[in-house]
Amino acid sequence: MALVPRLGLTLPLVGRVEQLHRLRGALADIEKGRGRGVLLAGDAGVGKTRLLSEITADAAERGHLVLTGRCLDLHEGGLPYLPFTEALGSLAASGDPDVASAVAARSALSTLIPQMPSVPSGREALVRAAASEQDVRRVRTEHDLGQLRLFDAVLGVLSDLARHRPVVLVVEDIHWADGATRDLLSFLVGRLGGQRLLVVASYRAEEVHRRHPLRPLLAELARSAAVERLDVPPMTDDETRAFLTALADRPLPPDALDRLVRRCEGNPFFAEEMLAAGASADDVPDGLADVLLTRLERLSQETRRVLRAVSVASADVADTAVAEVAGVGAIDVEEALREAVHHHVLVVDHGHYRFRHALLREAVYHDLLPGERSRMHAAYAARIGGLPPHRGRDARLAYHSLRSRDLPTALTALVRAADEAEELGAPGSALRHVEQALEIWDAVQPEQRPKDCDEITLLLSASELAARAGEPERAIAFAREGVRRVDGSPTARQAAIWRRLAEALMTLEGTYHEAVEAIEKAWDLVADGEPSREQAWVLATRAQVLRGVGRLDDAERSARMAAEAAKAAGADAPHAAALTIQGVIADIRGDIEVARRLLCQAEREAQAADALDVELRAGYYRALSLDDRGELDEALRGYRHTAERASESGLTWSPLGISARTRLLALRYTTGDWPDDTEQDRPESGVSDLVTAILQSTWMHLSVARGRFEDADHLLELLHPRDGDQRGVDLWVVTAAAAGGAELAYWRGEYRKAVDAVIEGMDRVGRMLPGGLVGIRIGALGVEAAAAWAADARRRSDVESATAAVEVGTGILDRVRRTLDDGVPRGGTVGPEARAWFARALAAASGLEGHADPALWEEAVAEFGFGAVYEQALCRRQLAEAWLDAGEHDRAAAALTETHRVASRLGARPLRVAVEDLARRARVSLPGARPRRDAVNPLTPRERAVLERVAEGLTNRQVGEQLYISEKTVSVHLSRAMAKLGASRRAEAVAIAYDRGLLTPES
Repeated sequence: MALVPRLGLTLPLVGRVEQLHRLRGALADIEKGRGRGVLLAGDAGVGKTRLLSEITADAAERGHLVLTGRCLDLHEGGLPYLPFTEALGSLAASGDPDVASAVAARSALSTLIPQMPSVPSGREALVRAAASEQDVRRVRTEHDLGQLRLFDAVLGVLSDLARHRPVVLVVEDIHWADGATRDLLSFLVGRLGGQRLLVVASYRAEEVHRRHPLRPLLAELARSAAVERLDVPPMTDDETRAFLTALADRPLPPDALDRLVRRCEGNPFFAEEMLAAGASADDVPDGLADVLLTRLERLSQETRRVLRAVSVASADVADTAVAEVAGVGAIDVEEALREAVHHHVLVVDHGHYRFRHALLREAVYHDLLPGERSRMHAAYAARIGGLPPHRGRDARLAYHSLRSRDLPTALTALVRAADEAEELGAPGSALRHVEQALEIWDAVQPEQRPKDCDEITLLLSASELAARAGEPERAIAFAREGVRRVDGSPTARQAAIWRRLAEALMTLEGTYHEAVEAIEKAWDLVADGEPSREQAWVLATRAQVLRGVGRLDDAERSARMAAEAAKAAGADAPHAAALTIQGVIADIRGDIEVARRLLCQAEREAQAADALDVELRAGYYRALSLDDRGELDEALRGYRHTAERASESGLTWSPLGISARTRLLALRYTTGDWPDDTEQDRPESGVSDLVTAILQSTWMHLSVARGRFEDADHLLELLHPRDGDQRGVDLWVVTAAAAGGAELAYWRGEYRKAVDAVIEGMDRVGRMLPGGLVGIRIGALGVEAAAAWAADARRRSDVESATAAVEVGTGILDRVRRTLDDGVPRGGTVGPEARAWFARALAAASGLEGHADPALWEEAVAEFGFGAVYEQALCRRQLAEAWLDAGEHDRAAAALTETHRVASRLGARPLRVAVEDLARRARVSLPGARPRRDAVNPLTPRERAVLERVAEGLTNRQVGEQLYISEKTVSVHLSRAMAKLGASRRAEAVAIAYDRGLLTPES
C-alpha cells in the first residue's frame, strides 16, 4: 500500500502564535463577562479549521461549553439555519440539567432542533386556492413571529447557558451561509453585551467578492467594538518547512523539501496534498486541482467512483445513499469508503461521510463529465423524493432536480421548500426558493405545475418575503409584476395584489405617493362586494395610507368603514386595527379623551383576538399620546408595558417592540433615569442595520452627555445618513445624527462644526417631514452653538468670524420660527417639549451679539420643567452664566449649585466639568466639587495682560504693540508668568491659567 502521510490535524500546531494569543484573549474576556466576536478570515486550506480545533480544545479544557456548526455549499436558497441546527442539536440530548432546562424553556427552538417536540408557529398558512380570499391575507408582523421568536429563543438559551459557564459558538464557512443564518448571526453578535459568550465565524476571504451577500454583514460586524477580524495568513517558509518535516514523519531530501516549500506558498492543505501526491517526484503538478486529482489517482478505481458520488451529494451523505447513486454493492462501498477515510480524503461525522476539505470535493465535482454529473444528481433526487417528509428534504430535492434538469419536480420542491423556510422564520431563504420557482415557471408545462399554486401567488409571496428580508425595492418590483399579471384573476386576488403593492410602496419615502393610487384600486375592486375580511383589511390599509399623506378626513372615513366591514364579517383583528387608526386620527385632531378610549378598546379587542401586532400598535400609540403632551410618568408606564408585552410574546425585536423600547429609552434619557451599561437593551455599536441604528439613536445622546466622546464618534459614523441609505429615511436616525453630532461638537468647542451639523440635519428633516416640529430641537442646538462660536470669536478679536456666527445663528433662528409657525403638531397643538426647545432657541439667540438675557434663559428653564431633567440642567447652566454677566452673583451661585447636583447624579461629566469651571471663575464653592486651587492670583496685572493676549494667539511683537511695550519686555513678563505657573511652554501656561481660574473667557 502507498505511503499515507500523517494528517495535519494530528500534529502540534505550527506557527499561528499571534492568532492563538488573540483568540485566547477573547476567551479571557468572556470569562470576565465581556461578550466577544471574532471573524476568522483566510484562504481555502490555510488552516482556519486547524486553528479553531486548537482554540475550542483550549476552551473545553477551561470548562467552557463549545458549540460548533458548519455551513454547506448548497448554492441559492439552501437550508435555513443549518449551522445553528448542528451547533444546538446536541443540547436537546444533553444530560446536563442546566442545559436541559434552558432548552426546554424555549419551545421556539423546536423549529431549529428536530429532536424537540414541535409547536405551532402561529403563522397563518398560505392557502393556494386561486379564488379564496384567505390566501391573500397576510399581516407582516404575524409573519415575522416565527423568526422573531426563534431569534429570541437562540439568544435566550445561549444567555442562560452563559450564566452557568462561558459559551463558545463556532460557525464555519459563513461564505456559504444562507440569508437566515446571516441574519441570526448578525442578531447574536449585535447583542453580545455583557454576556459570557464568544462567537467565532470563519470564511474564505478570497470568495467574498464585491457582490457577495456576506460582504455587507462583514462590514457591519467589523465596526463593532466587541468584534475583531482575525486574518490567518499563509505560513512563513520556516513554518512551512517545519510543518512538512513533521507531516512526513521522516527526513525529506533537502531539494525536495525546498521545492515543496516553494510550491506550497504557505498553504498547509496544499502542503499535505502535495506530499501525499508524491513529494520526491520531479514533476509535481503546479495547479492545486491537478495536485488533488493526482493524489486521488493513487486510490483504487472503485474508491474514485464512490468519491465522485460523494462529491455530487454536496452535503454529509450516508453509505447506503452512496451505494445507490454510485451503483456499487454494499460491501464494495464499505471498502471504498474505508480506503478514502484511511487516506484522509473523507471523514466520518455522526455516521455520515464528507470530504475532509471543500477543495477536495470541488476538484472531484468539477472533474465530472456533464452527463455523469446530471445522472448522479437525478439519482440523488429520486432517492430523496422517496423519503418521508423531513426538514430540509424539499430544499435538497430542489437542488438536485434543478441540476438534473427535472424542472417539474424542482418547481414543486421549491414551492414546498419556500413554505418550510417561511415557517422557520427565514424570509431570505424562502425568497430565493420562490425566485427560482418563478425563473422556471414558464419552462414547466401547466399540467405539471403544482395544483395549489399559480404565478400570482408566487409573486405575492415574493413581494412579502422581500419586504421582510429588508429588500423594499425588490418587494415593490415583485408587486408591480403581480399587478401586471393579475388581470382575469378573482376579485379578491386582484385586491390582494394591489393592497400588497400599496404596503410595499409605503416602505420607501420616494414611492409613498404611489401607494395612494394602489390602495384606491384595491378599494375599487372590493367596494361593491359584501363585507368580508379582505374588504376590512383593504379599508384599514387605505386608512393608514391616507393618514400618511395628510388626508385625515378620508382616512377617518375609511377607518370607520373598515370597522363596520370587519364587524359584519365577524373579523375581530381588522376591527381592532380600524379602531387603532381611528384613535390615532383622533389624537392628531386633539380629541384626546376619544383617542385614548379608542386605543384602549382596540388594545383589549386585539388581545382577545390574539392579534398581537394590533395590540402592540394600539398600546404604543396610546403611550405616544401621553408622551406628546408631557404626561411622562404615564407615558413611561405605557412604553414599558408595550415593550414587556412584546418581549413575553416573542416579539422583542419586532418593529413595534423596537419602537416601544426606543421611546422608553428616550424618555428615560429625558427624565434623568439613565440606564447603566449592563442593561441588555443597548445594542453593540457595530450592528448598523436600520433597526439597530434606531436603537442606537438615544445611546448617541447618552454617550455625549456622559462624556464618552470616542463612543459617540463611533455611533455618529454609524448613524450618519447617506443618500440612498435606509438610515437616511428614518426620522429618529436622522435627528440623532444631527442633534447628537451638534452636541458632540459643541462640548469639544468645535462650534462651527456643530452649526454645520444642525444646518444639514434641518435640511434633511425638512425634506423628510415638511410639517414636523423636530427641526425646533435641532435648530435650538444650532443657535446655541452659533452664540458660543460668536463669543469665542469675540474673545479672539476675530470680527469676521463673530459677524459670520451672528448671521448664521440669526438665520437658524428664523428657520426655527418658521418651523413653529408652519409646522403641524402630531397631536394638533404644540406640546410642552416643542415649546421648551423654542424658548431655548430664543434664549440662546439673545447671546449672539453679547451677554445673554437672563430672563429668557429663566423662561427656558421653566419650560423644561415638564420633566426634562437633563435639558433643564443645561439651560440652568446657561442661566447661571447670564446672571454672572448681569452681576447677580448669588442667583448664579444657586443655579450652579443645583446644576452641579443634577450633573453629578446623572454622571453627565461634560456638564459637571463646565459648571465647576464656571464656578471657579466666579469664586463659587460647590458641594462635592474639588476646591479652587488659587485663593490669590500670583500674576501681576501686566503678566496677566500679556498672558491674555498670548491666549488670543498673538505673537510677542503683536502683544507689545497692543500694550505699548517692547517685544523684549513682553518676553520678560511671559517668562515670569510661565515660571510662576510651572509651565515650560506658552500654550501650557495659558492652559494652566484657565484651569486655575486666573484667566476667564470674558477676560
